[in-house]
Amino acid sequence: MSKVKAKRFHLVSLGCSKNTVDSQGMAQLLCAAGFEATADPRQAEVLIVNTCGFIGPAKQESLDVLNDLAARKKRGQLLVAAGCLTQRYGAEVARQVPGLDGIIGTRRWMDIVDLVQRLRAGPHPEPLYHLPGDAAVVGADPLTGAGEQAVLRAAVQGKSAYLKIADGCRRPCAFCAIPLIKGTAVSRPLAHILDEARRLEAAGARELILIAQDTTDYGRDLGMKDGLAQLLEALVEAAPGIDWLRVMYAFPGYVTERQIDTMAAHPQILHYLDMPLQHGHPATLRRMRRPANIDWVRRILGRMRAAMPDLAIRSTFIVGYPGETEEEFQALLDFVSELRFERLGVFTFSYEPGTESAGLGDPVPEAVKAERRERLMALQQHISLEKNQAQVGRVLPVLIEGNGDGLSLGRSYRDAPEIDGLVIVEGEVPPGELVPVRISGALAYDLSGTVDTRPAQVVGVPLELTGI
Repeated sequence: MSKVKAKRFHLVSLGCSKNTVDSQGMAQLLCAAGFEATADPRQAEVLIVNTCGFIGPAKQESLDVLNDLAARKKRGQLLVAAGCLTQRYGAEVARQVPGLDGIIGTRRWMDIVDLVQRLRAGPHPEPLYHLPGDAAVVGADPLTGAGEQAVLRAAVQGKSAYLKIADGCRRPCAFCAIPLIKGTAVSRPLAHILDEARRLEAAGARELILIAQDTTDYGRDLGMKDGLAQLLEALVEAAPGIDWLRVMYAFPGYVTERQIDTMAAHPQILHYLDMPLQHGHPATLRRMRRPANIDWVRRILGRMRAAMPDLAIRSTFIVGYPGETEEEFQALLDFVSELRFERLGVFTFSYEPGTESAGLGDPVPEAVKAERRERLMALQQHISLEKNQAQVGRVLPVLIEGNGDGLSLGRSYRDAPEIDGLVIVEGEVPPGELVPVRISGALAYDLSGTVDTRPAQVVGVPLELTGI
């Protein structure tokens, strides 16, 4: 039997990239306090699960992982539940996970060292809770024990890094529990973000992915106008060695003319935007308490595509929202057919107690939700294949992420990590290289090709748009 190693921790991060950033922040603080990370839970004194609580399946996954670790706990091991699920349902998590030692929420993850030290100090027959109601920004509160400069608010994956620019959300979406979990939007200081971009650049990062619950809201609480555009302009100047700047989680109705012009003007800023629209029928959107001006969407996408003809738009939609009729769903299908998004994610509605939509119940049968999801994804698969086929003959810069068996896998500017497609490249190219690839094949979601050996400057947009 393996012996528990004191001052070692094992951390499991669940959910989105924003959670991953928080997880790596906790890991940095623990390492600074003398702990050592281990991938083997049997070797750790402290077991931490950074949970997700966004939708039902994510909640269940978090509970399953916690219970699995609890069942395998050995004498001397401590189990801590952190993150979104515990912030909102701390007492429920404690009831459902026997053997849980500590609970810390997403709003004060930066106090993880203090909680662990308290747990190590002596017996605790009941789980120790650390769930302050107010959110905190690292460095804004002296009680955190570490300033902004001490904790890199980024999650590094190979040569890419998710860089968190804000936390929390002030939007009133009826189906979403994020404001209940994270609190209102709090932007990180511009100077701190720029400092971290420089540090990531010095460490060899080639891609920075800007994330927040709503990136287009960045800087509003700091008194900035067009804060995201200002941030992008500052990042281009502060970290010129970063090849790609990618923007995720833009909110409909808040993509400004300046943001479009900034994206179009700087080769570093990828012609890619993730903008979750959630539906295509105004009545459904009004029930969701989302922007319902469909004509605005048409106009802004037209403006963006005119400024950036190679623009890749990713969006997400919810099917089976309470009250969604077949007519409303057909309007969504027509909307997607008309606007032809390069990338698309589809989710079935998940009933969330405590949200405004909870009063609507969950009247759409699960079978209907699943059938509508399949129909929308089938439509998008056809669109995606046509969009990919249009890339054949072109040369795209591809960031290589792995290789083996005579092939390499990478991503083009059209592909965000983990959620979009891949480019399969003939030959084994070292991971981390950004190489020009001539596209020769297209599947519904992925592309394939060969490294183009002609001299060319690798930038964030296609090297060829003519196919010559």
